[in-house]
Amino acid sequence: MLARHWLAARPRARYSLVTMVETIVALLRAHSKHAPWNARGLAAHATALVDAAGMRPTNASARATPSARAVRFYVAHGLLDHPMGRGTAATYHYRHLLQLLAIKIRQREGQTLDAIKGELAGATGDALEKRVAQSLAPALESGADQAVQNDDAPAVSWRRIVVADGIELHVRDDSPAARGDIVSAMRESVRAALGREDVR
Repeated sequence: MLARHWLAARPRARYSLVTMVETIVALLRAHSKHAPWNARGLAAHATALVDAAGMRPTNASARATPSARAVRFYVAHGLLDHPMGRGTAATYHYRHLLQLLAIKIRQREGQTLDAIKGELAGATGDALEKRVAQSLAPALESGADQAVQNDDAPAVSWRRIVVADGIELHVRDDSPAARGDIVSAMRESVRAALGREDVR
């Protein structure tokens, strides 16, 4: 009876595992909407995903953040497919992201570039995608990867406004509240609040 029950439960458990893997892969595929990238954007996106997964590097090369130069190095040495276009017009797509993620994941697991090159050469697109998705599952399932943005987006900068000793306001430059008159009004309002008896 117990054996029959265990056997009956197996297909359900397998189905659940398959469904979970498909869900994680779908979460990873959502990052394709950020493509195409330039080399710098691809490197930044891959780094952010691996870091969000909390993978600990095993050595200095694994710790190194891939740069645009590293991306071009990987292309030249056959670890990454050639991009679309050349020079500054070169663009990288979802498959390039998967390849770069696989490189960084395997490096953080202690593999050499030569070993990784051999692994990537024999990997189908689906297998590569599943492997990467499973390695990044902690970040993808928790939503930690949601903070990853397209590196081609303009950098966000903040303005620091000193109100009093130990008190500052921080206003993002692209905010409507960053206008000089509004900033002055906010600073004076905070100063007025500090002058009240109950906050001294």
